[in-house]
Amino acid sequence: MRKTFYTYFALILLLFFQGCGMYSFTGASIPAGAETFSVDYFKNSAPIFNPTLSNDITEMLQDKLLSQTTLDLTETRGDLQFKGDIVGYVSTPVSIVSRDNPTAAQNRLTIKVKVEFINEMDETKSFSQTFSRYHDYPASQNLSAAEPAIVPIIIELITDDVFNKAVVNW
Repeated sequence: MRKTFYTYFALILLLFFQGCGMYSFTGASIPAGAETFSVDYFKNSAPIFNPTLSNDITEMLQDKLLSQTTLDLTETRGDLQFKGDIVGYVSTPVSIVSRDNPTAAQNRLTIKVKVEFINEMDETKSFSQTFSRYHDYPASQNLSAAEPAIVPIIIELITDDVFNKAVVNW
């Protein structure tokens, strides 16, 4: 009796995981048959230019896919393809502290990245979308002083969003 129960339970689990494609415990759901991914160099078209931003975003997305999936990185035309363009990099004042003499208590750096994702295994999962994230920093600090601390945080948030949209099907 017990052996029959375990056999049925194992069959149900097998059918469940097989129906979902390839699943990893990181939450990534990779389509069956997908073995590779490619990430084209993200072009920087933002009005304010950060010289390392293109490289940083490209590498962080590659690293995330390598560490969170079983896919192999290929130069071009992977089973899953990522292309992108940095379209926004702007610092704006927020948290105005006085009506009489308006000054900002904080500034906000916002980065926008337009991403095209092509899923060669299931074209219905492909998308083109702009991802935007920000981080606030003290108004007493200039942007060039704040960038080393906050840009990596913003890039990580954006790459998490791209990864989740592309391969996490919750």
